[in-house]
Amino acid sequence: MWIYEKKLQYPVNIKYKNIEMAKYIITQLGGPDGELSAAMTYLNQRYTMPTNKAKALLTDIGSEELGHAEMIASMVYQLLKDATPEELKAAGLGSQYTQHDHAVFPCDASGVPWTASYIGILGDPVTDLHNDMAAEQKARSTYEHLINLTDDPDIIDALRFLREREVVHYQRFGEALMDVYDFSDCKKVY
Repeated sequence: MWIYEKKLQYPVNIKYKNIEMAKYIITQLGGPDGELSAAMTYLNQRYTMPTNKAKALLTDIGSEELGHAEMIASMVYQLLKDATPEELKAAGLGSQYTQHDHAVFPCDASGVPWTASYIGILGDPVTDLHNDMAAEQKARSTYEHLINLTDDPDIIDALRFLREREVVHYQRFGEALMDVYDFSDCKKVY
């Protein structure tokens, strides 16, 4: 189903340790509006979509979101690289270090672990696609907030790429919604 290339979708080359930014950015991996939640949502919603176009789109975007999760994990890893236990503790990541050392663990910025309850699936194609459009806007907003929290050009570069992909996904979900409406009109479902 997938072909995996052993490279990130967009390069992440952070030169400077920044524990505080790692603590903020991790929310885009394991937070309720993060990439892992989006990937799991889209890859599972596709089964109840009535058109092949909508199914294919959810497969494509869900797969891309997994690539975004990989980028976020790489960013967090690079930002924490060589941090001492004392530095992690001072930044409020002492419990992270206690349980996971320097490993990247999916959680939000407050340390709350990722949970499957973040997956948004109702089973109604129209409702689910509206939810997906809202999710992309929330992710876009979060990336903008993260960009506002740093002046590191390496971090900003990767975050801008991810933000722009959220805009494209929003547009594509709008197209899928129109496709589902057209299909529904033909079937007189609604």
